[in-house]
Amino acid sequence: MLDTVISIEAFGPYASEAIDKAFDRIADIEKKMAVNAESSELIELNRKAGKELCKVSPDTFFVIKKGLQYSRLSEGKFDITVGPLVKLWGIGTDKAHVPTPTEIKKALSLIDYTQVKLDESQNAVFLKKAGMALDLGGIAKGYAADESVKVLMQSGVESGLIDLGGNLYAIGTKPDGTPWKIGLQDPFDVRGSIFAMVEVADKTLVTSGPYERYFEENGKKYHHILDTNTGFPIENGLMSVTIISDSSIDADALSTVVFSMGLSDGIKFVNGQKNIEAVFVTSDYKVYTSSGTNKYNFKVTNKRFKIESSIK
Repeated sequence: MLDTVISIEAFGPYASEAIDKAFDRIADIEKKMAVNAESSELIELNRKAGKELCKVSPDTFFVIKKGLQYSRLSEGKFDITVGPLVKLWGIGTDKAHVPTPTEIKKALSLIDYTQVKLDESQNAVFLKKAGMALDLGGIAKGYAADESVKVLMQSGVESGLIDLGGNLYAIGTKPDGTPWKIGLQDPFDVRGSIFAMVEVADKTLVTSGPYERYFEENGKKYHHILDTNTGFPIENGLMSVTIISDSSIDADALSTVVFSMGLSDGIKFVNGQKNIEAVFVTSDYKVYTSSGTNKYNFKVTNKRFKIESSIK
């Protein structure tokens, strides 16, 4: 679901039923917010761009509102109106290709989070320009993780681990009372290979990086994290950013926001936020961390990687 593989592990007397309910909740969210489906609330909203106000469910309205908050916070580096550009590149589909400068210019003209109008009184959204399109791919998985945690905890689960294709949420501690040991994905290796470990309880971890989805054309790799200024994939020397936080919807958006800021601005930004930490990996195998990462017993486990004490 949500274009990824999802696994849920839970402990407690009603854990099995709770897991079923959590999957049902994730399926419900996907049905509302999918952009690559035959129909969804989001597809209907995008279809009405420039024409009329579109009522959506409280779920979709909440995620759009949160997405606009992060679009403002990042001054458009993260922008939920990126839909036309995402569709144009087609990364992750069999239509992936490098667009022409004319196509990119046209798509960029439709990306502007300030052109989204919200009507709180009736959970309605209006996209002011025809051709605009929202894409919640950078935030919907985080919301689904938070919501599935709620479902599990309401069913009495006090210990569990949710993995939405790299969006992780550790509920409580492990059943034996020790923290969950989470491996951070090695961005240079196959999925499941790790370069570092952290220990967490009641925390979420979300990683963004160019290694997740990409295609090659004429010997060059093009990844899915797109620069809303140039229209091309971001190239800033970062290979991954992992955010550790209390809320998965925040961590999901922030992993993209911080990645797009680059190493220096990204670390400064994270150090200025409360209850958020980050781990950065650069293309030369160097690892940088925000100021409070040590409280999670952060350790690099792969000798190819070197921890840097400061940004040069």
